[in-house]
Amino acid sequence: MKCHVAFGLTTLLLAACSGNSMSANAQVAQDQPAGGLVPPTSASDFTASQLDAVLAGNWRSEKNRARDTYRHPKATLQFFGLRPDMTVIEITPGGGWYSEILAPLLKDNGTYIAALQKPADGGEARQDATGLRAKFAADTAHYGKAQIVEFDPKAPAIGKPGTADMVLTFRNVHNWVMADTAPVMFKAFYAALRPGGVLGVVDHRAADSSKLDAIKNSGYLPTSYVVKLATDAGFKLDDESEINANPKDTKDYPKGVWTLPPTLTLGDQDKAKYQAIGESDRMTLRFVKPAAPVPAASAR
Repeated sequence: MKCHVAFGLTTLLLAACSGNSMSANAQVAQDQPAGGLVPPTSASDFTASQLDAVLAGNWRSEKNRARDTYRHPKATLQFFGLRPDMTVIEITPGGGWYSEILAPLLKDNGTYIAALQKPADGGEARQDATGLRAKFAADTAHYGKAQIVEFDPKAPAIGKPGTADMVLTFRNVHNWVMADTAPVMFKAFYAALRPGGVLGVVDHRAADSSKLDAIKNSGYLPTSYVVKLATDAGFKLDDESEINANPKDTKDYPKGVWTLPPTLTLGDQDKAKYQAIGESDRMTLRFVKPAAPVPAASAR
């Protein structure tokens, strides 16, 4: 992690524990476990408490809050290693489900950047961009420091190269696969991240035996294919999680993944059945951009 990021988190922890009034000697004393003194809050505990506060925020819509049981935002963001002092780029945040969490969390000590696809005339991309800008403008207390950048999906440039600590994308890779832009998108993520930065991916998971050509229009993707997209771009798979798994998802629906909630494309047809299944089975993958190699000492 960059020195300024680590220093920023240290400052946050000191402020949380001491109200910014603790002397250097008092801090040294507090760091010692002997004598009944309580150690300062750990980075993970501090992030967890901040996430709890944001998830309980009254600015979050009830409709979005109801989906926490399927999207597991706290566990997902903790798995990715999110901290409130990071620079985070969220790719195509749609209507802003995760923006309601990320932008307020990062508002005071980090940076939240929403990367939007340049909208064509009309269409879903334009509606999403308009809606997200309106959301941010209507609540400057929580979104006033959020940034928005636009990118061309065929030649994406996402933020200043090498500056992001984390890039996150939720349920978008299947769209890029259908549009044949996935490889260039992953390369853009790699370019945006600093060495050691994290790419977090969540998407609808196909059966391991699935062939891409047979299911690419269903919204589901083989995990191995998504891993290949990332590793071909230069990333290393760091870990994967079952946080967003759903074993009830049979992945064989008339309208693909959109048959399930929240879309329910078939309307009232078998609605109770699909609601009982819940939202899709999802892969949750953490990738890392390798740290830059240290130049070898020149031979003498």
